[in-house]
Amino acid sequence: MATFFGEVVVAPSRAGLDEEEEAREETPEDREIRREIEKKREIEVLWSGGVQQPLVCSRFIVAIGRNAAAFLSSFILDSVCWEVVGVVKLWNEWCRTSSTTNVLPTDSFCLFYRLISDPTVLLCQCSCYVAEDQQFQWLEKVFGSMQKKGLQVTILSTCPVADYKTQESTLTLVSPFLKALKTKEFQEQVCCPLLEQPNIVRDLPAA
Repeated sequence: MATFFGEVVVAPSRAGLDEEEEAREETPEDREIRREIEKKREIEVLWSGGVQQPLVCSRFIVAIGRNAAAFLSSFILDSVCWEVVGVVKLWNEWCRTSSTTNVLPTDSFCLFYRLISDPTVLLCQCSCYVAEDQQFQWLEKVFGSMQKKGLQVTILSTCPVADYKTQESTLTLVSPFLKALKTKEFQEQVCCPLLEQPNIVRDLPAA
C-alpha cells in the first residue's frame, strides 16, 4: 500500500509458482471434475420429429446476439410463415438452458425456424452466449446436420459503434449503420457497403 501519492509499489509476484503448479500431478478427483465440466459444456442440437437429416437447406440465416435476434423477431419472424423446428442446448458461465428435450421457444436457446412455404430456408435466432471453447463445437454440430451443397449462409451480428475503426469521428456517424463481409464464392450484389479494414468480426460470427 502506498504511503504517499506517486510512490512506486512493488506488486506481489507469482513468478516461479506456475512451474510448481504445472509440476503437480493431476489427482483422480481433478480429472473427474474436469471430465464432468467438459461433459456439461457439450452442445446438443435437437430437431423436431418431422425434420429429416441431413437437412436440405438452400439458405441459412443466422442472427447472433440480442440485437440481431430482436431484428429477426421484429421484421422477419413476426408472421405465421415460420415454424420452430429445432434448438441448441448449451451450458456455460453466462447461459443455462433447461434439461428438457422438447423443442420449445425460450430465450435461453438458439432457435431454428423453417419457412413453411419453402422448407429449404432456415433461420437461427441465437440470443444466448456461446463461449470461446464452444464455438467450434456449435458450428460442427449445427452445420454437421445440414446438406452443404448449394447452401448460402448469411450471418447477422452487431457491435458497438465505439469499436468501429474509421478516420472520421464516430460522433458524426449516423447509427445504426450496416456493413458487409463476403466470401469470394458469393457472387450476388451486396446490399450495403463492405466493411473497411482494419475492422474485424469476432467470436461466433467470425467462426
